[in-house]
Amino acid sequence: MIGCDCEVCHSRDPRDQRLRASLYVETPECSWVVDTGADFRTQVLRANIRKIDAAVFTHSHTDHVMGFDDLRRFSAFRGGMPVYASAETMEDLRRVFEFAFDGRNRFPGYLKPEPHLVDGPFALGGTTLTPLPVPHGDSLVYGYLFTRAGEKLVAYLSDCSALPDSIAVMIRGVKVLIIDALRPKPHPTHLSVDQALEAASRVQPQRTYFTHISHELPQTAEAGLPRNTFIAYDGLRLEL
Repeated sequence: MIGCDCEVCHSRDPRDQRLRASLYVETPECSWVVDTGADFRTQVLRANIRKIDAAVFTHSHTDHVMGFDDLRRFSAFRGGMPVYASAETMEDLRRVFEFAFDGRNRFPGYLKPEPHLVDGPFALGGTTLTPLPVPHGDSLVYGYLFTRAGEKLVAYLSDCSALPDSIAVMIRGVKVLIIDALRPKPHPTHLSVDQALEAASRVQPQRTYFTHISHELPQTAEAGLPRNTFIAYDGLRLEL
């Protein structure tokens, strides 16, 4: 947090030094990123990511889209960048990054988005991505369920203020639940720790990871969480 002197902001634990929430997925067939926040370039360089075949978006808030133009490097490698988003999110991307979508700037190395509207499940390689509409304050945003060969591998819910029962049933028994848990006390647009735990109790995943964490939730708080519940950190890698 800019200008903050709290213990977390000055923590020597590198896991407390968090950038904006995002996800990189690599499978035998292809790889993709979920959201491109303002830290996207830094995150890609730090993780030495060399290949992105698609960009998938949860919603269009600035902390999830402002690194969009840095997809240009990967777009240049492959001749274009498939972009998957809801109609509302795609409209916002087109408005904010008009220079990329309008077709006039087609110089080598520029970003060439290839829009794909998401209104149901779609496939990237052998993985099916199912959108999970969830409330985020007054907004409705997407989480995603990743399945392969019918197996529920990951449910990613980075931004939500509630988990509808219908979505909990859809993802029940998933191997890994990655869910919003901003801080211990309630927030109008994000889940608190207790709310995230209650949501996880309905999903019954094998493992739960908290994400989209503020400086009010230190990494040390993980010691007080239930079994198989963890606080995610930058650079965390999961193999499934």
